[in-house]
Amino acid sequence: MKDSELKERLESYLGKRLQGTVEIANMVSLSGGACQENFSADIKVNGGPESGQYQTVYRTDKGASLLASLSRINEFKVCRMAFEAGVKTPEPFWLESDNSVTGNPFYFMKRIQGKATGRFVVKDPSLNKVRKQITQELAENLASIHSVTPEKCKDEKLKEVLNLGQHVSGKTVAQGSVQALRSQLESMDGAYPAMEIILNWLEKNAPESDAVVLIHGDFRTGNFMVNSEGLQGIVDWEFAHWGDRHEDLTWLCMRDWRFGKLNKEAGGFADRSEFYEIYEKASGVKLDPIKIRYWEVMGNLRWAIGCIGQAERHLSGKDKGIELASIGRRACEMEYEAMRLIEESIK
Repeated sequence: MKDSELKERLESYLGKRLQGTVEIANMVSLSGGACQENFSADIKVNGGPESGQYQTVYRTDKGASLLASLSRINEFKVCRMAFEAGVKTPEPFWLESDNSVTGNPFYFMKRIQGKATGRFVVKDPSLNKVRKQITQELAENLASIHSVTPEKCKDEKLKEVLNLGQHVSGKTVAQGSVQALRSQLESMDGAYPAMEIILNWLEKNAPESDAVVLIHGDFRTGNFMVNSEGLQGIVDWEFAHWGDRHEDLTWLCMRDWRFGKLNKEAGGFADRSEFYEIYEKASGVKLDPIKIRYWEVMGNLRWAIGCIGQAERHLSGKDKGIELASIGRRACEMEYEAMRLIEESIK
């Protein structure tokens, strides 16, 4: 669908829904992920109970969904749940689940300021004075995300979806994650002996979780917006699920998300110990070093398998792109890092 046609359809749809006349201006495509598409849009509503001006981002599906990614409908519900829990994330609204409007479900969310680009976050001079503040804000917001538990979720269907098809309890979170990764690996063409070794180690050393909480699922540099005033919002909730808090805490600290600032283990912008200390204070939970290493190994394996999956999308012809192909070549980096962490654990 052409952008002009999409704009006309949305104006007509919102006019009926909001009981007024709707004008959309400055509708511009934004960079998106592999399975979602975003447009910046200024919306003016004349008349009706929601009359006013809105600076928004329109978010919808694009191409095939990645394994374990949420539908736009469930993503909206998770965003709403996190927003209501006090997490600094763009407020979502105007969800539409009917495909007949634009061809896919969609929703709008409040447009926020800032940039999420990794190299901007870790290197831009404009952030030099606020990186400690950003560290504080991110750790506190992650604690707020993890304050959401299955017991607090009132939507029974969403609660089940966030289990990712597993029976999630404190004793089985790690085991379920290992089983899911093993299934993904077995479905892939070719042999990956290093990944098999890593999986076997994870299976043998699976720890119990202190609690089952809401996991962002992709909490890393590149998925939060910042500017010279600090954190503006956490975005991209498409991989949210119930899990072990250490999953998010170590995903942020993986080597691949430091964008050249390898000495700053927390996302390339902070010391890991500093980030963890703030998180512990905000959450009231003492982190376990053994679980930290375990879930960091798990994260590297998860991303290694993800890289192979991205390359397969290109090679199969489903989504041609040099970026997808190049990401596939990086799987060996995550294999090496996971093996290095395992070796350190047994010294």
